[in-house]
Amino acid sequence: MNINKMTLLAAALSAAFSAGFSLSAFADTHTMNNPNSMAGMNMNMPMTTMSEKKPSSTAALTDATVVNVDKNTGMITLKHGALSNIHMPAMTMAYKAKNAEMLDSAKAGAKVKVHVENVDNTLTITTLQDQQE
Repeated sequence: MNINKMTLLAAALSAAFSAGFSLSAFADTHTMNNPNSMAGMNMNMPMTTMSEKKPSSTAALTDATVVNVDKNTGMITLKHGALSNIHMPAMTMAYKAKNAEMLDSAKAGAKVKVHVENVDNTLTITTLQDQQE
């Protein structure tokens, strides 16, 4: 989709929302013939942002492997299982470390247990523990 079409689509969506139309009605009438459309998706789901998703009340730890530690950016790359409290499937991804001590203790290749939370719209490792084998 070129920039002009995206701009027109954004303007149309904005106008539709301002006029009180639902996203599903707009999607049904404007995307059914487009093979790259979102037709068939449930467009009536509540729209949430990462900051609106509350962490679960239990701080469950997830098994992970440290892939990389970047002290310059404060990021730790993890290959991890599902992070259910933030609705994230298993993957490899970099997360902000809560503090410098965490960056110092994490070593590439280490098997760890982690808890990740959304802190001020930044996915942050709040707990990082060595796995006890």
